[in-house]
Amino acid sequence: MENNTKDRELLITRVLNAPIDLVWEVWTKPEHIAKWWGPNGFTNTITTMDMKPGGEWNLVMHGPDGTDYDNQSIFKEVIPHRKIVYQHVSAPYFTSTIEFDAQGEQTHLKWHMIFESREQFIEVVKNFKADEGLKQNIEKLSKYLAAMIA
Repeated sequence: MENNTKDRELLITRVLNAPIDLVWEVWTKPEHIAKWWGPNGFTNTITTMDMKPGGEWNLVMHGPDGTDYDNQSIFKEVIPHRKIVYQHVSAPYFTSTIEFDAQGEQTHLKWHMIFESREQFIEVVKNFKADEGLKQNIEKLSKYLAAMIA
């Protein structure tokens, strides 16, 4: 029996105009990720980012209205230049898998988020616009990389 999770997941793919070494660096170094992470208008304070299986990732996303959003995650899998899997252990609960594939001087990125339940997925998309936020996040990443290359 096939386990269908389509009703509780987000998926976005993008070809980034940057080599995989640079894409990996801006994903794995707190000084970089703090500058592009989150939806438009958000800033970040990262207190912990231990990029290894079992390592913690703690950050506060500061919303444009002044609201702070605490985020706690645990890295489950880190394969350099290939894959990052982390479990978001503060609400809302989800697992993200980010896959990197070198394509010459470009990098194909696949970002998959799966939520604990369909109800939680609907709530996060409805209340927090997580689908739009993910699109904005990857666009901010793309612009950040372009600025670094320029």
